[in-house]
Amino acid sequence: MKNKLLLLSSLAGLMVTTGCKKNFESINTDPEHITSTVMNYNYLFTAAEQITSGNSDGNAYEDWRNNLIYSACMVQHLSSTVGYWDGDKYMFNASYASAYWDNNYPNTVTNIVEVLAHTKGDTAQANFYNIARIWHAFMFQRMTDMYGDCPYSQAGLGYISGIISPAYDKQQNIYDSLFNELQSAATALDPSKPNTVGAADLVYGGNVAEWKKFAYSEILRLAMRLVKVDPTTAQKWVTVAVQGGLMASNSDNALIAHNAQINQTCNGSAFVLTYDDPNASRLSETFVNYLKGTSDPRLIYIGTVSQTPGNQFTTAGYDYGDTSYAHQLGQPNGYDLAGGTTDLSHSNNWPNVPHVTSPDSVSVYQNRYSIVNRYTYAQWAAPSFMLTYAETELLLAEAAARGWVSQDPGTLYANGVTAAMQQLTSLNSAAVISPAQISAYLAQNPYVSGNGIELINDQIWVCTFMDENEAWENWRRSGYPNLTPVNYPLNATNGTIPRRFTYPVGEASTNTTNYNAAVADLNPAADKMDSRMWWDTQ
Repeated sequence: MKNKLLLLSSLAGLMVTTGCKKNFESINTDPEHITSTVMNYNYLFTAAEQITSGNSDGNAYEDWRNNLIYSACMVQHLSSTVGYWDGDKYMFNASYASAYWDNNYPNTVTNIVEVLAHTKGDTAQANFYNIARIWHAFMFQRMTDMYGDCPYSQAGLGYISGIISPAYDKQQNIYDSLFNELQSAATALDPSKPNTVGAADLVYGGNVAEWKKFAYSEILRLAMRLVKVDPTTAQKWVTVAVQGGLMASNSDNALIAHNAQINQTCNGSAFVLTYDDPNASRLSETFVNYLKGTSDPRLIYIGTVSQTPGNQFTTAGYDYGDTSYAHQLGQPNGYDLAGGTTDLSHSNNWPNVPHVTSPDSVSVYQNRYSIVNRYTYAQWAAPSFMLTYAETELLLAEAAARGWVSQDPGTLYANGVTAAMQQLTSLNSAAVISPAQISAYLAQNPYVSGNGIELINDQIWVCTFMDENEAWENWRRSGYPNLTPVNYPLNATNGTIPRRFTYPVGEASTNTTNYNAAVADLNPAADKMDSRMWWDTQ
């Protein structure tokens, strides 16, 4: 871990100079291309991994907009009364919706395509090549699940092949390719061959056994996306994943390590929550009520109540807050501080009982709502969770509940919940939930076959906290938890929780034919947040 953090620090300057390319006419044009004679491709791979975590510019550009402002609020992990936190009320902000696309195509996609082109056919770097294939697949799982059809087979080829207006591959075709790529790359990994990527691989240090487990666990995640649109194909690939070998413990978790520094190496979401925008969000009432309703011991590591949440992390008097279980309170979604009918003071759980010593202002009342815990998820060095054993076991539990695998869904459910509670120590070694607490929780919240799929996906919702794009995507494909939408005036989706992010505005004019074909594949055929992509069928 120490070596990884040192490498991250050393690469921060490199990524600053090569990573900010937001205003190019095409996502594939790179006039500052670094040639193979001077480029260390291991560093390009590191950059691809690091930027994928959501902090491409050292100011948490994508994490702020996609992961927090939109996904976290839409899936009701967070709530915000701040006007520009558009996800809370389903308002449309074109640049926020396209943030992940805008930064990953010219950065991570270009980088990983370069790595693949450089290592393909080099027998001495066969393991590096196949690890890069697996990461490439993971990157495009994220991209297509956010937007739908997107450039895939022609993406990142502006310099290599001169393709500056790449075709948008249909999402179904992307999924078919991702399944095959993951299986092929995992099969080709060979522990007897050299590890030429080493510490430049921030996730597993080039360990091929771990990358195999990641690849097959990613196949499982992809397969379960298809439960509505193509259950036959879903079951087929679940079987492939199980036979290939899935994550078996929290030691297999795919994490990106971070540094507590103001640059691209810190945890982007944590940076927003404690520095960029520390007073903008609170934990959602929906989320806190669920945790309290199930007597979940994770609550004290998820929430804290700060008297001065607006203090930045680097200023004197930073307030870590009160993490006691009884004091955690969720703020409802869909409210503002504008003084009208949607003012937060009109909510059912407005904490407007003054302190004994003095009356409180509106801001102090709002500060009684919980924010994200600053000892764990909101500390800058907290790792980013990409895919975990907990999520894998829960997805497998759903496959078992559907009769697709022979394992007992109740056992897999218990394994997933246990792992999700134990993985908190990755955030802070003091965040320990004892075996007795876990046993008591499972006894109070057992697996019940009659509503097993709902129970399982409720737990995925909890364990993907702060991996908010994934939490939102799993909600879209499963329908759980059963969230109540808000219907704020002039929202962009007629009071329904958004189903996708919209394409960058410039795509309609710079890549018109391909853009129009992609929009035609949506249901309805409009580039809107409430249109549905292929796997998110009605």
